[in-house]
Amino acid sequence: MKWEKTDITQYTEAKEYIDTVLIPLMPFEMESDTHLDVNAFQYEWTMLLVNELEKELTGRMMLLPPYVYRKPIIQEQELKRIDSWAKEIKKQPFNHVFFLTLDGGWKKHEEVLPGTLLWLPGMKSGDLHSADMYKFIRDQVEQMSELIQSYW
Repeated sequence: MKWEKTDITQYTEAKEYIDTVLIPLMPFEMESDTHLDVNAFQYEWTMLLVNELEKELTGRMMLLPPYVYRKPIIQEQELKRIDSWAKEIKKQPFNHVFFLTLDGGWKKHEEVLPGTLLWLPGMKSGDLHSADMYKFIRDQVEQMSELIQSYW
């Protein structure tokens, strides 16, 4: 299920079955043109990945809007902000909260995150619409799906 009106309507009618939430963690940085290009590519790549994962786990997982934060450093205020997101999310009957990111900086804060961190080393460029990329994304989705299901 996605953060869309029709899916939210279905969720409110069947929330006892949807016990998992996925939040993409997305950096925002406009320091240089290189960072713009890489961040935009990684945003698109991550969204393709989480959308495929949502399809794979429909009926059990909700994909929330991306959590956007400023780079380059994950600061104490971000950890407090993400904790407040999690508190709001847990007002619903979600038993499992997953954060997905390509930013390895979150690994340093993994133990204080109010959920499970799924970190993937990210590519910095490529053809998002190629058959090879789609196959790579599908392989990642299958592995992450198995990992998430192991928490159930």
